[in-house]
Amino acid sequence: MRNLLTKTTVAAISLAFATEAMATEWNVSLWGKRRAFTEHVEKIAELVSEKTGGEFTLNLSYGGLSKNRENLDGISIGAFEMAQFCAGYHRDKNPSITVLELPFLGVSSLEQEVELSMAVYQHPAAVADLGRWNATLLMPSPLPQYNIVGVGDAPSTLADFEGLSVRATGGIGAAMKTVGAVPTSMSATEVRQAMDSGVVKAVSFAPHAHMSFGTIENGTWWTTNLNPGTVNCPVVVNTDALNDLSDAHRDALLGSVDEALAHYIDNYNNKTMAAWGPALDERGIARVTFSDAEIAAFKEAAAAPAAAAWLESNTAAGLPAQELYDLVTGMIANGS
Repeated sequence: MRNLLTKTTVAAISLAFATEAMATEWNVSLWGKRRAFTEHVEKIAELVSEKTGGEFTLNLSYGGLSKNRENLDGISIGAFEMAQFCAGYHRDKNPSITVLELPFLGVSSLEQEVELSMAVYQHPAAVADLGRWNATLLMPSPLPQYNIVGVGDAPSTLADFEGLSVRATGGIGAAMKTVGAVPTSMSATEVRQAMDSGVVKAVSFAPHAHMSFGTIENGTWWTTNLNPGTVNCPVVVNTDALNDLSDAHRDALLGSVDEALAHYIDNYNNKTMAAWGPALDERGIARVTFSDAEIAAFKEAAAAPAAAAWLESNTAAGLPAQELYDLVTGMIANGS
């Protein structure tokens, strides 16, 4: 009997250790709160758990693991296994993907934004660029064209932006500078306080972020059609952690990307955008629409110089900048 019990005990302990060994937990660094911008990460966590019977779980943390501007650094040292960040937060750390933030590229939909992003993410130059941080690009966070919520007198022409302090990152900031605005780069979580204190008078965001980070709570006007561009905010994974996954767990993760992105796009198009108009109306926020002639002049002033500057600086830094630029603009021209 003692021998039988011993064998049974050993078998139970062995099974427990085996079960523990099969379980994988990843920590995921996000910021703010759950919103349209993070729905694909929420969905992929759900899908991975379902596909692996709970053996592979993604623990999502909204600000508890790192500051958003430090997420790529955290990935590089393995502080967590997955993270979201925006390219414009640190252009020098991820120059290859900032091609997607150039102003007035002419991207027409979230679906197109996904296609462009994934094409750039899979380019050898982008793979090597992020590889410096031990990071593998997993999926984008597609965002619509940015527009501006501001306080005070609403601009009636683009000339009224002269001297206006605007939170705008990346290519959007460069575009706003061409009309005399004073762009300031700050993370989304800092924006509401900056508006309240008068550090900035206006904020460039996609609709979900205007709602999530409270700019519409004290904003008085919103531009309907500036559409200077958008930002590129990928989800990345630590390359070593990805390589260490079992084949089944890796397949569950990578095989869930398309479904997670489809969920994200459906949620953004059908829920976020449906709530945007009523949110403006409830707060009495004035809509500012510029003439076609002014928008054309804005594009002419901003687009070509920004592209030329990007090409020059990144070619000098050793990137195949023209190749990346031609990839993106070629796909847009072909309707991809």
